Amino acid sequence: MKITDVKAYPLKTRTALVRVFTDEGIEGIGECSPMNISVMCHFVENALKPIIVGKNPLDIEQLWNDMFLRTYKLGVMGTQPSCISGVDIALWDIRGKATGMPVYQLLGGAARTKFRMYKSIGGGGPLAAEEMLEKVQQAHEEGYTAIKIRMDWGPYNQDANPEKDLRMFQLCREFLPDSTPLSFDANNGYSVSTAIRQGRLFEQMNIYHFEEPVAQYDYEGIRKVADALDVPGSAGEHEYTRWQIKDLILQGQPDLVQPDVVKCSGTTEMKRIVTLAETFNKSTLPHQTQPTLGTLASLHVCATSPQSNRPHEFSGERPELNELFEEPVLLEKGHMQLPDRPGIGLTLNEKKLKSMIAE
Repeated sequence: MKITDVKAYPLKTRTALVRVFTDEGIEGIGECSPMNISVMCHFVENALKPIIVGKNPLDIEQLWNDMFLRTYKLGVMGTQPSCISGVDIALWDIRGKATGMPVYQLLGGAARTKFRMYKSIGGGGPLAAEEMLEKVQQAHEEGYTAIKIRMDWGPYNQDANPEKDLRMFQLCREFLPDSTPLSFDANNGYSVSTAIRQGRLFEQMNIYHFEEPVAQYDYEGIRKVADALDVPGSAGEHEYTRWQIKDLILQGQPDLVQPDVVKCSGTTEMKRIVTLAETFNKSTLPHQTQPTLGTLASLHVCATSPQSNRPHEFSGERPELNELFEEPVLLEKGHMQLPDRPGIGLTLNEKKLKSMIAE
């Protein structure tokens, strides 16, 4: 089997969709980071495609090495690994279809195939506490049994309004049943001292996990917050390779490691990251904001890890994305079940795809 073509499609849904075609008629689909879809698609077709066309798509690790090592000077902190992600996910989809097996079986077999998902509610920075409460109430009515609220502050908007953040969390916590975990994502927005002070107050309100409390590049600060608090702290969505995750673990010591399969160089590298996290006795709690392809690719990897047993991030159903696939995998009562179909488990709707390609 040989790779005959690679195409990347910028979709109107802010999705960078990748397709890898073979001479045996088997094709795979993948997804890149949505940070700048036109850039992602250009990189896939102009930097990665020439490297892998004519090669055997089943030689996934060798193709990963070729793509990474021949393009690393083009940027290992965002575009390059994110584009490798889209191609790599598609290659695993091909291998699954060629063997008649779901990706999680190819990765070693599943410890679980059904996942509790938490509703990830963003945009909290400019919202009043009562406005976020309304969003949490809606998520609860939709059947979610775990929720996270995100501030979207960023490291250059440090300590913007911690009092409002605290009131927001308090209102949401008071509304939700005790059995519903509630987490808080500062999106790198606190100084170390503020993160520790906020974290101690969050602990009194039974926070489930405290995500990215300080700047993503401040490994020492991440460690100081982790050392000071009992609540599990998480980080890792801004790390794109196992080497960066290794440095994060050794220097930052987060309790939970958060790779993102559409950013961290794909299924191949995420599996390595999960194994690395297990080596340091860390649980994997993936970052994931892409609710169809990206979410399934992430769950296939996490299915193989007994320590990846916390609720997983889900940004909510998006009907316009579900329509891209013949049999989309839908959320049911706050849970998602991995299909036992070959590969990722999704088949494109060609007619819908054509109508969604951005001009």
